[in-house]
Amino acid sequence: MALPGSTGSLQAAAQTQSIPSRPHHRQQAEVLELLRPGTFVRLSDHPKDLPPFELIHCRGGRCWIRQQAWGELIQLEVPHRQISAAA
Repeated sequence: MALPGSTGSLQAAAQTQSIPSRPHHRQQAEVLELLRPGTFVRLSDHPKDLPPFELIHCRGGRCWIRQQAWGELIQLEVPHRQISAAA
């Protein structure tokens, strides 16, 4: 079966069409640190005089953190890539 304007069949075109050979390149994935609830974390631009935050939970690349002095209901939502475990 030839398509209008084509010179061959679809089957022949599929058989003769080659996929260019190239090395398998993986996208450079950003490796995120595994952080568990209750872990103390610091922000990427965390001031030295500010105590670390407590990690509440993470979901979908977002994390909820809080200062212990703030109380249970006050939390910040930050991107996961902007926090790391406190040393």
